[in-house]
Amino acid sequence: MRGSSAETADIAGTGQVIVIGGGIAGLAAAHRLLDRGARVTVLEASDRLGGKLLPGEIAGVGVDLGAESLLARRPEAVGLAREAGLGDRLQPPSTATASIWTRGALRPMPKGHVMGVPGTASAVAGVLSQEGLARIERDAGLPRTEVGDDVAVGEYVAARVGREVVDRLVEPLLGGVYAGDAYRISMRSAVPQLFEAARTHTSLTEAVRAIQGRTAAAAQSGAAGPVFMGIEGGVGTLPLAVADSVRARGGEILTGTPVTELRRTGTTEADGPSDGGASRTAWRVVAGGRVLHADAVVVAVPAPAAAALLRAEAPAAAAELAAVEYASMALITLAYRRADADLPEGSGFLVPPVDGRTIKASTFASRKWGWIADEDPDLLVVRTSVGRYGETEILGHDDEHLVDVSRHDLREATGLSAAPVATRVTRWTDGLPQYPVGHHARVGRIREHVAKLPGLAVCGAAYDGVGIPASIASAYAAVDALGGDPRGVQELTAHPVQSLHGGAGE
Repeated sequence: MRGSSAETADIAGTGQVIVIGGGIAGLAAAHRLLDRGARVTVLEASDRLGGKLLPGEIAGVGVDLGAESLLARRPEAVGLAREAGLGDRLQPPSTATASIWTRGALRPMPKGHVMGVPGTASAVAGVLSQEGLARIERDAGLPRTEVGDDVAVGEYVAARVGREVVDRLVEPLLGGVYAGDAYRISMRSAVPQLFEAARTHTSLTEAVRAIQGRTAAAAQSGAAGPVFMGIEGGVGTLPLAVADSVRARGGEILTGTPVTELRRTGTTEADGPSDGGASRTAWRVVAGGRVLHADAVVVAVPAPAAAALLRAEAPAAAAELAAVEYASMALITLAYRRADADLPEGSGFLVPPVDGRTIKASTFASRKWGWIADEDPDLLVVRTSVGRYGETEILGHDDEHLVDVSRHDLREATGLSAAPVATRVTRWTDGLPQYPVGHHARVGRIREHVAKLPGLAVCGAAYDGVGIPASIASAYAAVDALGGDPRGVQELTAHPVQSLHGGAGE
Protein backbone atom coordinates (compact mmCIF):
# COMPACT_ATOMS: atom_id res chain seq x y z
CA MET A 1 0.00 0.00 0.00
CA ARG A 2 2.92 2.37 -0.48
CA GLY A 3 1.85 5.56 -2.18
CA SER A 4 3.22 7.33 -5.23
CA SER A 5 6.01 9.89 -5.14
CA ALA A 6 3.41 12.66 -5.12
CA GLU A 7 1.77 11.15 -2.06
CA THR A 8 5.19 10.87 -0.40
CA ALA A 9 5.77 14.54 -1.05
CA ASP A 10 2.43 15.36 0.52
CA ILE A 11 3.38 13.54 3.71
CA ALA A 12 6.74 15.26 3.82
CA GLY A 13 4.97 18.54 3.31
CA THR A 14 2.89 18.10 6.44
CA GLY A 15 6.04 18.72 8.48
CA GLN A 16 5.52 17.77 12.11
CA VAL A 17 3.30 14.78 12.86
CA ILE A 18 2.37 13.64 16.37
CA VAL A 19 1.53 9.99 16.89
CA ILE A 20 -0.52 9.36 20.02
CA GLY A 21 0.15 5.85 21.30
CA GLY A 22 3.33 3.79 21.50
CA GLY A 23 1.90 0.36 20.77
CA ILE A 24 2.81 -1.51 17.60
CA ALA A 25 0.29 0.49 15.53
CA GLY A 26 1.64 3.85 16.68
CA LEU A 27 5.26 2.81 16.22
CA ALA A 28 4.53 1.39 12.76
CA ALA A 29 2.84 4.67 11.82
CA ALA A 30 5.87 6.63 13.05
CA HIS A 31 8.22 4.35 11.12
CA ARG A 32 6.27 4.86 7.88
CA LEU A 33 5.96 8.61 8.43
CA LEU A 34 9.72 8.89 8.68
CA ASP A 35 9.95 6.99 5.38
CA ARG A 36 7.79 9.77 3.93
CA GLY A 37 10.04 12.55 5.21
CA ALA A 38 7.89 13.79 8.08
CA ARG A 39 9.20 14.89 11.46
CA VAL A 40 7.64 12.64 14.09
CA THR A 41 6.94 12.71 17.81
CA VAL A 42 5.39 9.67 19.49
CA LEU A 43 3.56 10.22 22.77
CA GLU A 44 2.93 7.22 25.03
CA ALA A 45 0.98 7.53 28.29
CA SER A 46 2.57 4.57 30.05
CA ASP A 47 6.21 4.09 31.01
CA ARG A 48 6.84 1.46 28.33
CA LEU A 49 6.32 0.90 24.62
CA GLY A 50 4.70 -2.01 22.84
CA GLY A 51 1.11 -2.16 24.06
CA LYS A 52 -0.04 -5.81 24.06
CA LEU A 53 3.42 -6.95 22.96
CA LEU A 54 5.43 -7.48 26.12
CA PRO A 55 8.78 -9.25 26.48
CA GLY A 56 9.60 -10.73 29.86
CA GLU A 57 11.37 -13.58 31.57
CA ILE A 58 10.66 -16.54 33.82
CA ALA A 59 13.27 -18.61 35.63
CA GLY A 60 15.94 -16.73 33.72
CA VAL A 61 14.49 -17.49 30.27
CA GLY A 62 13.10 -14.83 27.96
CA VAL A 63 9.42 -15.26 27.07
CA ASP A 64 6.51 -13.31 25.68
CA LEU A 65 4.02 -12.11 28.27
CA GLY A 66 1.63 -10.91 25.59
CA ALA A 67 1.10 -11.87 21.95
CA GLU A 68 3.58 -14.55 20.85
CA SER A 69 3.29 -14.97 17.07
CA LEU A 70 2.89 -13.09 13.80
CA LEU A 71 0.57 -14.08 10.98
CA ALA A 72 3.19 -14.50 8.26
CA ARG A 73 0.89 -14.80 5.25
CA ARG A 74 0.26 -11.08 5.52
CA PRO A 75 3.34 -9.02 4.62
CA GLU A 76 3.09 -6.22 7.18
CA ALA A 77 4.46 -7.76 10.40
CA VAL A 78 7.31 -9.80 8.97
CA GLY A 79 8.13 -6.90 6.67
CA LEU A 80 8.35 -4.43 9.56
CA ALA A 81 10.43 -6.91 11.56
CA ARG A 82 12.92 -7.10 8.70
CA GLU A 83 13.00 -3.31 8.31
CA ALA A 84 13.72 -3.01 12.04
CA GLY A 85 16.69 -5.37 11.74
CA LEU A 86 15.05 -8.55 13.06
CA GLY A 87 14.99 -10.51 9.82
CA ASP A 88 17.57 -13.06 10.94
CA ARG A 89 15.61 -13.68 14.15
CA LEU A 90 12.30 -14.60 12.52
CA GLN A 91 11.48 -18.26 13.24
CA PRO A 92 8.52 -20.48 12.39
CA PRO A 93 7.08 -22.60 15.21
CA SER A 94 9.02 -25.78 15.93
CA THR A 95 5.71 -27.64 15.87
CA ALA A 96 2.23 -26.61 14.79
CA THR A 97 0.55 -29.81 15.93
CA ALA A 98 -2.13 -28.81 18.44
CA SER A 99 -4.96 -30.49 20.30
CA ILE A 100 -8.39 -29.64 21.60
CA TRP A 101 -9.41 -30.63 25.12
CA THR A 102 -13.04 -31.61 24.75
CA ARG A 103 -15.44 -34.35 25.76
CA GLY A 104 -13.04 -35.47 28.49
CA ALA A 105 -9.89 -35.99 26.41
CA LEU A 106 -7.15 -34.28 24.44
CA ARG A 107 -7.99 -34.83 20.78
CA PRO A 108 -5.92 -33.88 17.71
CA MET A 109 -6.96 -30.54 16.28
CA PRO A 110 -8.60 -31.22 12.90
CA LYS A 111 -6.70 -29.89 9.90
CA GLY A 112 -9.46 -29.73 7.28
CA HIS A 113 -11.23 -26.60 8.51
CA VAL A 114 -11.39 -22.82 8.17
CA MET A 115 -11.61 -21.24 11.62
CA GLY A 116 -13.18 -24.45 12.89
CA VAL A 117 -15.63 -24.95 10.03
CA PRO A 118 -14.92 -28.28 8.27
CA GLY A 119 -15.05 -28.98 4.56
CA THR A 120 -16.28 -32.48 5.27
CA ALA A 121 -17.72 -34.27 8.29
CA SER A 122 -14.87 -36.78 8.25
CA ALA A 123 -12.38 -33.96 8.88
CA VAL A 124 -13.70 -33.52 12.43
CA ALA A 125 -14.40 -37.15 13.30
CA GLY A 126 -13.15 -37.81 16.81
CA VAL A 127 -13.93 -34.30 18.01
CA LEU A 128 -17.68 -34.22 17.35
CA SER A 129 -20.32 -36.77 18.30
CA GLN A 130 -22.00 -38.96 15.69
CA GLU A 131 -25.02 -36.64 15.86
CA GLY A 132 -22.75 -33.66 15.21
CA LEU A 133 -21.16 -35.37 12.22
CA ALA A 134 -24.54 -36.28 10.79
CA ARG A 135 -25.66 -32.66 11.13
CA ILE A 136 -22.71 -31.49 9.03
CA GLU A 137 -23.75 -33.85 6.23
CA ARG A 138 -27.12 -32.09 5.99
CA ASP A 139 -25.49 -28.81 4.92
CA ALA A 140 -25.28 -29.76 1.24
CA GLY A 141 -29.05 -30.19 0.98
CA LEU A 142 -30.11 -27.05 2.84
CA PRO A 143 -31.39 -23.95 1.03
CA ARG A 144 -29.21 -20.83 1.06
CA THR A 145 -28.81 -19.04 4.38
CA GLU A 146 -28.78 -15.31 3.68
CA VAL A 147 -26.08 -13.34 5.47
CA GLY A 148 -27.18 -9.82 4.49
CA ASP A 149 -24.75 -7.03 5.34
CA ASP A 150 -23.33 -8.99 8.27
CA VAL A 151 -24.13 -11.95 10.51
CA ALA A 152 -22.78 -13.51 13.69
CA VAL A 153 -20.28 -16.30 12.99
CA GLY A 154 -21.95 -18.68 15.42
CA GLU A 155 -25.46 -17.97 14.16
CA TYR A 156 -24.57 -18.64 10.52
CA VAL A 157 -22.36 -21.69 11.11
CA ALA A 158 -24.90 -23.29 13.47
CA ALA A 159 -27.65 -22.80 10.87
CA ARG A 160 -25.55 -24.56 8.25
CA VAL A 161 -23.68 -27.35 10.08
CA GLY A 162 -25.05 -27.36 13.64
CA ARG A 163 -24.24 -25.89 17.04
CA GLU A 164 -21.75 -28.61 17.92
CA VAL A 165 -19.33 -27.31 15.28
CA VAL A 166 -19.64 -23.84 16.79
CA ASP A 167 -19.40 -24.92 20.42
CA ARG A 168 -16.48 -27.36 20.09
CA LEU A 169 -14.43 -25.87 17.23
CA VAL A 170 -15.36 -22.35 16.15
CA GLU A 171 -15.83 -21.01 19.68
CA PRO A 172 -12.40 -22.02 21.05
CA LEU A 173 -10.61 -20.86 17.90
CA LEU A 174 -12.33 -17.47 17.88
CA GLY A 175 -11.91 -17.27 21.64
CA GLY A 176 -8.18 -17.59 21.16
CA VAL A 177 -8.20 -14.47 19.00
CA TYR A 178 -10.92 -12.27 20.47
CA ALA A 179 -11.72 -13.79 23.89
CA GLY A 180 -15.26 -13.27 22.63
CA ASP A 181 -18.55 -15.04 22.02
CA ALA A 182 -18.93 -16.68 18.61
CA TYR A 183 -22.66 -16.02 18.69
CA ARG A 184 -21.95 -12.25 18.88
CA ILE A 185 -18.83 -11.91 16.74
CA SER A 186 -19.19 -10.47 13.24
CA MET A 187 -18.41 -12.90 10.46
CA ARG A 188 -17.73 -10.05 8.07
CA SER A 189 -15.11 -8.49 10.35
CA ALA A 190 -13.64 -11.52 12.11
CA VAL A 191 -13.72 -14.21 9.41
CA PRO A 192 -14.03 -12.29 6.12
CA GLN A 193 -13.00 -15.35 4.10
CA LEU A 194 -16.09 -17.22 5.29
CA PHE A 195 -18.30 -14.19 4.87
CA GLU A 196 -17.34 -13.74 1.24
CA ALA A 197 -17.72 -17.47 0.62
CA ALA A 198 -21.16 -17.47 2.22
CA ARG A 199 -22.28 -14.80 -0.23
CA THR A 200 -21.24 -16.85 -3.24
CA HIS A 201 -21.98 -20.45 -2.14
CA THR A 202 -25.17 -22.07 -0.95
CA SER A 203 -23.35 -24.85 0.91
CA LEU A 204 -20.94 -23.83 3.68
CA THR A 205 -18.90 -27.03 3.45
CA GLU A 206 -18.55 -26.47 -0.30
CA ALA A 207 -17.37 -22.93 0.40
CA VAL A 208 -14.78 -24.20 2.87
CA ARG A 209 -13.48 -26.71 0.34
CA ALA A 210 -13.15 -23.90 -2.21
CA ILE A 211 -11.09 -21.84 0.27
CA GLN A 212 -8.94 -24.87 1.01
CA GLY A 213 -8.42 -25.45 -2.71
CA ARG A 214 -7.12 -21.92 -3.19
CA THR A 215 -4.82 -22.30 -0.18
CA ALA A 216 -3.46 -25.60 -1.51
CA ALA A 217 -2.86 -24.08 -4.95
CA ALA A 218 -0.90 -21.21 -3.38
CA ALA A 219 1.19 -23.68 -1.39
CA GLN A 220 1.99 -25.72 -4.51
CA SER A 221 3.02 -22.62 -6.41
CA GLY A 222 5.47 -21.73 -3.68
CA ALA A 223 3.58 -18.54 -2.83
CA ALA A 224 2.70 -19.75 0.66
CA GLY A 225 5.36 -19.90 3.34
CA PRO A 226 4.83 -20.56 7.05
CA VAL A 227 1.44 -19.43 8.32
CA PHE A 228 2.96 -18.02 11.50
CA MET A 229 6.34 -16.72 12.64
CA GLY A 230 7.86 -15.91 15.98
CA ILE A 231 10.91 -13.83 16.80
CA GLU A 232 13.92 -15.14 18.67
CA GLY A 233 13.74 -13.41 22.03
CA GLY A 234 9.98 -12.97 21.70
CA VAL A 235 7.53 -11.02 19.57
CA GLY A 236 7.65 -8.43 22.36
CA THR A 237 11.03 -7.36 21.03
CA LEU A 238 9.45 -6.11 17.78
CA PRO A 239 8.10 -2.78 19.06
CA LEU A 240 11.38 -2.10 20.87
CA ALA A 241 13.34 -2.65 17.65
CA VAL A 242 10.93 -0.43 15.71
CA ALA A 243 11.28 2.26 18.38
CA ASP A 244 15.07 2.08 18.08
CA SER A 245 14.75 2.51 14.33
CA VAL A 246 12.43 5.49 14.76
CA ARG A 247 14.88 7.18 17.14
CA ALA A 248 17.86 6.41 14.90
CA ARG A 249 16.19 8.29 12.05
CA GLY A 250 15.42 11.35 14.15
CA GLY A 251 11.99 10.53 15.54
CA GLU A 252 11.21 11.57 19.08
CA ILE A 253 9.51 9.14 21.49
CA LEU A 254 8.21 10.29 24.87
CA THR A 255 6.91 7.76 27.40
CA GLY A 256 5.04 8.66 30.59
CA THR A 257 3.40 11.43 28.58
CA PRO A 258 -0.40 11.06 28.55
CA VAL A 259 -2.29 13.25 26.10
CA THR A 260 -5.08 15.14 27.83
CA GLU A 261 -6.28 17.41 25.04
CA LEU A 262 -6.40 17.35 21.24
CA ARG A 263 -7.70 20.45 19.47
CA ARG A 264 -7.52 21.71 15.93
CA THR A 265 -6.17 25.26 15.58
CA GLY A 266 -5.39 25.99 11.92
CA THR A 267 -3.27 28.96 13.01
CA THR A 268 0.43 29.79 13.04
CA GLU A 269 2.18 28.89 16.27
CA ALA A 270 5.75 29.31 17.47
CA ASP A 271 8.02 26.80 19.15
CA GLY A 272 7.11 23.63 17.30
CA PRO A 273 8.23 20.58 19.26
CA SER A 274 11.09 19.52 17.02
CA ASP A 275 11.97 22.20 14.50
CA GLY A 276 13.04 24.93 16.94
CA GLY A 277 11.16 27.69 15.18
CA ALA A 278 7.84 29.03 14.00
CA SER A 279 5.72 26.67 11.93
CA ARG A 280 2.23 26.62 10.53
CA THR A 281 0.27 24.10 12.58
CA ALA A 282 -3.17 22.55 12.47
CA TRP A 283 -3.35 20.71 15.81
CA ARG A 284 -2.68 21.57 19.44
CA VAL A 285 -1.80 18.66 21.73
CA VAL A 286 -1.57 18.94 25.51
CA ALA A 287 0.54 16.10 26.89
CA GLY A 288 2.44 15.62 30.13
CA GLY A 289 2.18 19.28 31.03
CA ARG A 290 3.50 20.39 27.64
CA VAL A 291 1.72 22.05 24.74
CA LEU A 292 2.81 20.66 21.39
CA HIS A 293 1.83 21.74 17.89
CA ALA A 294 1.65 19.60 14.77
CA ASP A 295 0.47 19.65 11.19
CA ALA A 296 -1.08 16.22 11.53
CA VAL A 297 -1.98 13.72 14.25
CA VAL A 298 -2.31 9.94 14.19
CA VAL A 299 -4.43 8.58 17.06
CA ALA A 300 -3.21 5.03 17.72
CA VAL A 301 -4.72 4.21 21.11
CA PRO A 302 -7.56 1.85 22.19
CA ALA A 303 -11.11 2.94 21.43
CA PRO A 304 -12.01 4.38 24.88
CA ALA A 305 -8.90 6.58 24.93
CA ALA A 306 -9.46 7.60 21.32
CA ALA A 307 -13.06 8.53 22.16
CA ALA A 308 -11.90 10.81 24.96
CA LEU A 309 -9.34 12.52 22.73
CA LEU A 310 -11.72 13.06 19.80
CA ARG A 311 -14.74 14.18 21.79
CA ALA A 312 -14.09 17.90 21.29
CA GLU A 313 -13.28 17.90 17.57
CA ALA A 314 -15.05 14.77 16.27
CA PRO A 315 -17.94 14.05 18.65
CA ALA A 316 -19.71 11.66 16.26
CA ALA A 317 -16.56 9.56 15.84
CA ALA A 318 -16.02 9.67 19.60
CA ALA A 319 -19.53 8.36 20.26
CA GLU A 320 -18.93 5.42 17.92
CA LEU A 321 -15.57 4.66 19.53
CA ALA A 322 -17.06 4.83 23.02
CA ALA A 323 -19.47 2.04 22.05
CA VAL A 324 -16.64 -0.42 21.23
CA GLU A 325 -16.53 -3.10 23.93
CA TYR A 326 -13.47 -4.93 25.21
CA ALA A 327 -12.74 -8.28 26.84
CA SER A 328 -10.21 -8.80 29.62
CA MET A 329 -7.98 -11.81 30.06
CA ALA A 330 -4.90 -13.04 31.86
CA LEU A 331 -1.91 -15.11 30.82
CA ILE A 332 -0.37 -17.47 33.33
CA THR A 333 3.21 -18.48 32.57
CA LEU A 334 4.64 -21.49 34.39
CA ALA A 335 8.19 -22.87 34.29
CA TYR A 336 8.94 -26.52 35.12
CA ARG A 337 12.05 -28.60 35.27
CA ARG A 338 11.85 -30.64 32.10
CA ALA A 339 12.77 -33.80 33.98
CA ASP A 340 9.64 -33.38 36.12
CA ALA A 341 7.20 -32.36 33.40
CA ASP A 342 5.79 -35.05 31.15
CA LEU A 343 3.57 -33.40 28.54
CA PRO A 344 1.86 -34.73 25.41
CA GLU A 345 3.46 -33.96 22.07
CA GLY A 346 2.52 -30.81 20.20
CA SER A 347 2.35 -27.08 20.75
CA GLY A 348 -0.57 -27.08 23.21
CA PHE A 349 -4.34 -27.23 23.22
CA LEU A 350 -7.55 -25.20 23.08
CA VAL A 351 -10.55 -25.57 25.39
CA PRO A 352 -14.17 -25.06 24.27
CA PRO A 353 -16.21 -23.03 26.78
CA VAL A 354 -18.99 -25.61 26.52
CA ASP A 355 -16.80 -28.07 28.44
CA GLY A 356 -16.93 -25.86 31.54
CA ARG A 357 -13.18 -25.58 32.20
CA THR A 358 -11.50 -22.46 33.54
CA ILE A 359 -8.57 -22.12 31.18
CA LYS A 360 -9.36 -21.48 27.52
CA ALA A 361 -6.00 -22.51 26.08
CA SER A 362 -2.51 -23.72 26.90
CA THR A 363 0.68 -23.29 24.91
CA PHE A 364 3.69 -25.52 25.48
CA ALA A 365 5.97 -22.57 24.75
CA SER A 366 9.27 -24.45 24.95
CA ARG A 367 7.94 -26.93 22.41
CA LYS A 368 6.46 -24.30 20.12
CA TRP A 369 9.42 -21.92 20.00
CA GLY A 370 12.88 -23.37 19.55
CA TRP A 371 14.61 -20.31 20.93
CA ILE A 372 13.02 -20.83 24.36
CA ALA A 373 14.17 -24.46 24.46
CA ASP A 374 17.66 -23.47 23.30
CA GLU A 375 18.01 -20.86 26.02
CA ASP A 376 17.53 -23.46 28.77
CA PRO A 377 17.12 -27.05 27.59
CA ASP A 378 16.38 -28.19 31.16
CA LEU A 379 13.36 -25.89 31.48
CA LEU A 380 9.84 -26.34 30.12
CA VAL A 381 7.73 -23.18 29.82
CA VAL A 382 3.94 -23.50 29.60
CA ARG A 383 1.34 -20.75 29.17
CA THR A 384 -2.35 -20.84 29.94
CA SER A 385 -4.97 -18.16 29.39
CA VAL A 386 -8.18 -17.35 31.24
CA GLY A 387 -10.93 -14.80 30.65
CA ARG A 388 -13.52 -14.29 27.93
CA TYR A 389 -15.96 -11.54 27.05
CA GLY A 390 -18.43 -11.14 29.91
CA GLU A 391 -16.36 -13.25 32.30
CA THR A 392 -15.27 -11.01 35.15
CA GLU A 393 -15.40 -13.28 38.21
CA ILE A 394 -12.29 -15.33 37.41
CA LEU A 395 -10.18 -12.23 36.82
CA GLY A 396 -11.23 -10.86 40.21
CA HIS A 397 -9.16 -13.54 41.94
CA ASP A 398 -5.56 -13.00 42.98
CA ASP A 399 -2.57 -14.30 41.05
CA GLU A 400 -2.12 -17.32 43.32
CA HIS A 401 -5.66 -18.48 42.53
CA LEU A 402 -5.12 -18.11 38.78
CA VAL A 403 -1.96 -20.21 39.05
CA ASP A 404 -3.83 -22.83 41.08
CA VAL A 405 -6.73 -23.17 38.61
CA SER A 406 -4.28 -23.31 35.70
CA ARG A 407 -2.33 -26.11 37.38
CA HIS A 408 -5.59 -27.95 38.15
CA ASP A 409 -6.77 -27.82 34.53
CA LEU A 410 -3.32 -28.74 33.19
CA ARG A 411 -3.29 -31.77 35.48
CA GLU A 412 -6.78 -32.79 34.34
CA ALA A 413 -5.89 -32.35 30.67
CA THR A 414 -2.34 -33.71 30.54
CA GLY A 415 -1.56 -35.42 33.84
CA LEU A 416 1.06 -32.75 34.65
CA SER A 417 1.27 -32.77 38.46
CA ALA A 418 4.78 -31.38 39.08
CA ALA A 419 5.17 -28.11 40.95
CA PRO A 420 6.45 -25.26 38.79
CA VAL A 421 9.76 -23.66 39.72
CA ALA A 422 8.43 -20.22 38.80
CA THR A 423 5.14 -18.58 37.81
CA ARG A 424 4.05 -15.23 36.36
CA VAL A 425 0.58 -13.80 35.88
CA THR A 426 0.08 -11.05 33.31
CA ARG A 427 -3.32 -9.34 33.28
CA TRP A 428 -4.63 -7.64 30.16
CA THR A 429 -7.56 -5.60 31.41
CA ASP A 430 -9.75 -4.50 28.49
CA GLY A 431 -7.08 -5.97 26.24
CA LEU A 432 -9.10 -7.26 23.29
CA PRO A 433 -11.64 -5.18 21.32
CA GLN A 434 -14.83 -7.00 20.41
CA TYR A 435 -16.12 -7.15 16.85
CA PRO A 436 -19.90 -7.69 17.11
CA VAL A 437 -22.24 -7.82 14.13
CA GLY A 438 -22.12 -4.43 12.39
CA HIS A 439 -18.54 -3.67 13.43
CA HIS A 440 -17.43 -2.99 9.85
CA ALA A 441 -20.20 -0.42 9.46
CA ARG A 442 -19.16 1.27 12.71
CA VAL A 443 -15.55 1.46 11.50
CA GLY A 444 -16.76 2.98 8.25
CA ARG A 445 -18.71 5.66 10.15
CA ILE A 446 -15.74 6.45 12.39
CA ARG A 447 -13.46 6.94 9.43
CA GLU A 448 -16.05 9.00 7.60
CA HIS A 449 -16.24 11.39 10.53
CA VAL A 450 -12.46 11.52 10.99
CA ALA A 451 -11.90 12.20 7.28
CA LYS A 452 -13.76 15.48 7.65
CA LEU A 453 -10.85 16.81 9.71
CA PRO A 454 -7.72 17.30 7.57
CA GLY A 455 -4.56 16.14 9.24
CA LEU A 456 -6.21 13.51 11.45
CA ALA A 457 -6.12 9.71 11.16
CA VAL A 458 -6.86 6.77 13.45
CA CYS A 459 -5.45 3.24 13.57
CA GLY A 460 -5.07 0.20 15.79
CA ALA A 461 -6.67 -3.08 16.81
CA ALA A 462 -10.12 -1.57 17.27
CA TYR A 463 -10.70 -1.20 13.53
CA ASP A 464 -9.67 -3.83 10.98
CA GLY A 465 -8.39 -6.86 12.89
CA VAL A 466 -6.84 -7.58 16.27
CA GLY A 467 -3.66 -9.30 15.06
CA ILE A 468 -0.25 -7.69 14.69
CA PRO A 469 -0.31 -7.52 10.86
CA ALA A 470 -3.80 -6.00 11.00
CA SER A 471 -2.66 -3.28 13.41
CA ILE A 472 0.34 -2.48 11.23
CA ALA A 473 -1.79 -2.45 8.07
CA SER A 474 -4.14 -0.06 9.84
CA ALA A 475 -1.21 2.22 10.68
CA TYR A 476 0.10 2.21 7.14
CA ALA A 477 -3.35 3.01 5.76
CA ALA A 478 -3.65 5.91 8.22
CA VAL A 479 -0.35 7.38 7.06
CA ASP A 480 -1.33 6.96 3.41
CA ALA A 481 -4.62 8.75 4.12
CA LEU A 482 -2.71 11.70 5.60
CA GLY A 483 -0.78 11.84 2.34
CA GLY A 484 -3.99 12.05 0.34
CA ASP A 485 -4.24 8.37 -0.62
CA PRO A 486 -7.44 6.82 0.82
CA ARG A 487 -7.09 3.47 -0.94
CA GLY A 488 -5.57 1.64 2.02
CA VAL A 489 -8.31 2.78 4.38
CA GLN A 490 -10.98 1.91 1.83
CA GLU A 491 -9.54 -1.57 1.29
CA LEU A 492 -9.28 -2.33 5.01
CA THR A 493 -12.77 -1.05 5.71
CA ALA A 494 -14.19 -3.22 2.95
CA HIS A 495 -11.95 -6.24 3.64
CA PRO A 496 -10.72 -6.51 7.25
CA VAL A 497 -7.65 -8.59 8.01
CA GLN A 498 -8.59 -12.04 9.26
CA SER A 499 -6.73 -12.71 12.50
CA LEU A 500 -6.26 -16.44 12.03
CA HIS A 501 -5.53 -18.56 15.04
CA GLY A 502 -2.01 -19.89 15.45
CA GLY A 503 -2.68 -23.37 16.76
CA ALA A 504 -3.13 -23.75 20.50
CA GLY A 505 -1.83 -20.40 21.62
CA GLU A 506 -3.63 -17.36 22.88
